[in-house]
Amino acid sequence: MIDRIDALLQVKRTALNARAYRQELLASNIANADTPHFKARDIDFKGALEGALTGRMEGNLSLARTSSRHLGNESGQPMGAAAKYRTEFQPNVDGNTVNMDVERAAFAENAVQMEAMLTFIRSDLSTLQTAMSSQ
Repeated sequence: MIDRIDALLQVKRTALNARAYRQELLASNIANADTPHFKARDIDFKGALEGALTGRMEGNLSLARTSSRHLGNESGQPMGAAAKYRTEFQPNVDGNTVNMDVERAAFAENAVQMEAMLTFIRSDLSTLQTAMSSQ
């Protein structure tokens, strides 16, 4: 039974982890808007999610673990979503590539997507709770 619940929430949990990682990247971009030579980064959410669902990790090399003492992939990047540098629209004199309008819009859009994903998860859990309590 637990396996079915886990399978039901697997995609949504994976997507929510990627959204949270993207939110961290966007917040970092906004926080470093005045840092000279800072390069804005972001992930391709759609590509990363497709890669996770098909088992193919984007930008990630799978290494063979020949011993249980070897470290696993602890990169902190969900689904192997490699952070890529954002293309600059208008170069700054100090080399910073953060465009505050783009970053704020992406941050707000990602926050709305996260809230929607949390609403879907709450709905699934509510349905499961109703199904279990109606015996």
